[in-house]
Amino acid sequence: MNKSKKWITRALPLLTILMLVILTGCSHQAMVLDPKGPIGESQKDLIYISSIFCAVILVPVLALTAWIVWRYRDSSNNKAPYQPNWSHNTLLETIWWAIPIIIIVALGVVTVKYTYALEPSKPIASSKKPITVQVTSLDWKWLFLYPEQGIATVNYLQIPEDTPVKFELTSDAPMNSFWVPQLGGQIYTMSGMAMTLYLQADEPGHYFGTGANFSGEHFADMTFDVNATSEQEFDTWVAEVKKTNPALSMEQYETLAKPASSKEQFYSSFPSGLFQYIVTKYSPNGQSAHSGHMNMNSEQMDMSKQEKAVEDVTKPQEADYEIHNDQSEHKGHTGH
Repeated sequence: MNKSKKWITRALPLLTILMLVILTGCSHQAMVLDPKGPIGESQKDLIYISSIFCAVILVPVLALTAWIVWRYRDSSNNKAPYQPNWSHNTLLETIWWAIPIIIIVALGVVTVKYTYALEPSKPIASSKKPITVQVTSLDWKWLFLYPEQGIATVNYLQIPEDTPVKFELTSDAPMNSFWVPQLGGQIYTMSGMAMTLYLQADEPGHYFGTGANFSGEHFADMTFDVNATSEQEFDTWVAEVKKTNPALSMEQYETLAKPASSKEQFYSSFPSGLFQYIVTKYSPNGQSAHSGHMNMNSEQMDMSKQEKAVEDVTKPQEADYEIHNDQSEHKGHTGH
């Protein structure tokens, strides 16, 4: 028995060192702690503040636990006094109840403040006009529509730096979660719903995007590249896509929507009303059962019928409804 205790005592430091060595290989994966946009920066601050509050409780508790285990260990030469008779201690009970309560209240106040500040449909303050990107999660790929530029991409997202991006998100497949860790938190994509998320890249760079929900056999393939460039480079890229790539037809979209992995693809145009068609295709009479942050007028509702959405295959998508940020009765998001 004594030999077993000695072996465990010697092995614990080695196991701790081995664990730290292994974890160093994961350091580059902590992308949420290396934000490149205002939303990601605020979320990092919340992570740090929450960690500090928790450490105020956790560190003393762990330290006291280790001290008690050592102080009152079963040993022949242990001189710790044995005092089986003790009574209520007002001072100690006040300390170990008051401090956690104060920390929980403070953490709750901070969390509420950041939660409201990071409401996903809240526009980012900027002197530049936001660009709109319509995002659809498919099995097992991402479709990005640029209604203002009239182009579409698969598994590739390019945005101008220092410019707010208004993402309008839905799903034509099982529910997923859109996530660019260095720019901001996740938001769900769901069939029959259109959600809104504002993000911004403060500097040029190449960022990792992914689906954060398990969605079947090839869910690990639901990653996409995010390339933030200057406005001039973005405009040049848009012109190049329109010049050198084919149009996305409705028939091609239906094929694209079938379960399968996909490489990066680029399209010079896409069917008018495609995003609205995707949002409403599973709803009765082709109308959205739940709009998330979306508000349509009656004329636009008539245009949401599936027959209208498949017209003019080669015509670039136009903005055919307005998403209002003050009508966010359903957040549908995590982390932002």
